[in-house]
Amino acid sequence: MTTVRRTRRWRGVVAVALFAGAAGVLFKRPLPLLLAVVGVGYAAYPQVPSPPTVSLDIDRRLDPDDPADGEPVTVEVTVTNTGQSVLPDLRIVDGVPPMLSVSDGTPRHATALRPGRRATFSYEVTATQGTHRFEPATVVARDVSGATEVETEVAADTTIECTAEVPEVPLRQQTQQHVGRIVTNDGGSGVEFHRTREYQRGDDMSRIDWRRFARTGELTTTEFREERAASVVLCLDVRASAYRSPEEGEPHAVAHELAAAEQLLAELAETTDSVGLATLGGRESCWLPPGAGRDHLLRAQQLLATHPALSPYPPESSDEAIDDQVLDLRRRLGTDTQVVLFSPLLDAGAVSAALALEAAGHATTIISPDVTDGDSPGAQLARVERRNRLDTVREAGVRVVDWSPDVALGTSLVHAQERWSA
Repeated sequence: MTTVRRTRRWRGVVAVALFAGAAGVLFKRPLPLLLAVVGVGYAAYPQVPSPPTVSLDIDRRLDPDDPADGEPVTVEVTVTNTGQSVLPDLRIVDGVPPMLSVSDGTPRHATALRPGRRATFSYEVTATQGTHRFEPATVVARDVSGATEVETEVAADTTIECTAEVPEVPLRQQTQQHVGRIVTNDGGSGVEFHRTREYQRGDDMSRIDWRRFARTGELTTTEFREERAASVVLCLDVRASAYRSPEEGEPHAVAHELAAAEQLLAELAETTDSVGLATLGGRESCWLPPGAGRDHLLRAQQLLATHPALSPYPPESSDEAIDDQVLDLRRRLGTDTQVVLFSPLLDAGAVSAALALEAAGHATTIISPDVTDGDSPGAQLARVERRNRLDTVREAGVRVVDWSPDVALGTSLVHAQERWSA
């Protein structure tokens, strides 16, 4: 979007000229009249130049381009004047990703550019977990008089990816009938021994225990634990209440949810499991049915990056009733689909959603980023209330990964798996 506006830079000169002209006429003095003529000339001058024509190209280079969490990243920005007009007063503000903080330098730059010339500036940001896309740079160009300015945006597709691998996603035993990697308690033709039973007509001859038959004369069939694939929906809590940060300027809970969802999505894509996406809250509903394959993965990644419901900014309107949102989600879920719910558990609505999904037969696991750090009375109260909510969902049989974003998600998943297996 391009906006042209007057700066009113010369408005004071007009006022002085009018005052001087009036004084010259009133007191019949030639000097004030001469001053008024000069002022009128200065006032008319800004009307002569036309608004500048802005045609720019922007390029960003990152060093390093695959940073670790907390590592500084140098962003070098090059702006090129691709038009035919001289830009005597050009001001640029780069579109730093909302969840990244500038640690050194400034993303602002002022310069003048002739056609075909370029200007380069750099600054430094600190990487945090997740995929961070730069927003378009804001550009303001003024004409030579400074009376007219043109504001526009210049986009360049630049992304900082700061993701870490996670171990095997700790899914529940709710599975489909398709062969997969999750060992179930059902007997069949798997690889892990389950039991022996009396031979039934039609049993596979390869599963008969011939040693026992030779020893006792009884025909028995060996069963193994079947390995099946899971259908999983990654559901992100993006209601306004989830946009809480431990401190001003730090990533909020939704940013951590997105980072965690990206990591689990990449891990599940390497398996035979089907994975989908959903949201609770947000500007509009996000839904991607469970699926598998390269094309499905790319579509899911695109949704995580661009869907309006997953914006880094909280929604302006109030959230729809949580019960209605959960009901809508349940209508979309298959009977054998389990849910991984990402939520900071900052209100009773998230607890209600998890309990409703579990009660409806959808095995639910919560990954909850903790953003209740701080020593203020409000932070302490939020911390206590969140612990109570954790206890409530655990007592109902819902698995919970209590994740501090200061710790790698993979580490928290391993610790949670150890507790569940104990």
